[in-house]
Amino acid sequence: MEMKKRLTLELRNKKPGEVKELVLDNCRSDDGKIGGLSSDFENLEFLSMINVNLLSVSNLPKLNKLRKLELSDNRISGGLEVLAEKTPNLTHLNLSGNKIKDINTLEPLKKLPHLRSLDLFNCEVTMLINYRESVFGLLPQLTYLDGFDANDKEAPDSDPEADGLDDEYDENGDEGEEEDEEDEEELDEDVVEDEEDEEDLDGEEEEDGVDDEDEEDEEEGEDEDDDEGEEDLPQGEKRKRELEDEGEDDPDEEEDEEDD
Repeated sequence: MEMKKRLTLELRNKKPGEVKELVLDNCRSDDGKIGGLSSDFENLEFLSMINVNLLSVSNLPKLNKLRKLELSDNRISGGLEVLAEKTPNLTHLNLSGNKIKDINTLEPLKKLPHLRSLDLFNCEVTMLINYRESVFGLLPQLTYLDGFDANDKEAPDSDPEADGLDDEYDENGDEGEEEDEEDEEELDEDVVEDEEDEEDLDGEEEEDGVDDEDEEDEEEGEDEDDDEGEEDLPQGEKRKRELEDEGEDDPDEEEDEEDD
């Protein structure tokens, strides 16, 4: 897809002045140059043109608010003075995978006072002796080169200042973290309450179980006492008691009454 057509699709009926982020990766540049982009994108802060076969950034429009520019995997070999002129507030520049061979090619970047991060991965210039020391010496405003500072300390995964999103991060990011922490605290409280309820329920079930067992033991004990009492009685008395329990009269008593 051509860059101009891709640009139209990315706008999605928005006005150029309303766009803050624009991604044109993997489309086709206009004979190695930027096509369709104009200074009407006055509020643009993030621009990505990765793998679009760029040879030059010479026709980059004036973008005063641009903070982050992604130009990796193109064929740019020089002409970086345009960046100092057209993007004076740039903080992050990615030129990885381009045709940059010499340290001197980077000299125009000295005129970008806010530049904090520069990426040159897979460029021939990185193979030079004392490459890192030379670049940091040439560009003292730099904090990170290829993801590491001058002391080989790795850059954080997210650098809101370099991304040009520091204000949004302060407004939304911190609030989001606070909300997450509150949700976690509420969840912990609910879990604790559920555990306490389960413990109380288990305790009641155990008490009920003990009471039932005690009642069963008492009933069994009474039955055993009755059986033992009956075993101690003489045979006649035992027979008499059984008949009384069944509601019948003793046959011997009936015979005595008949004799009388």
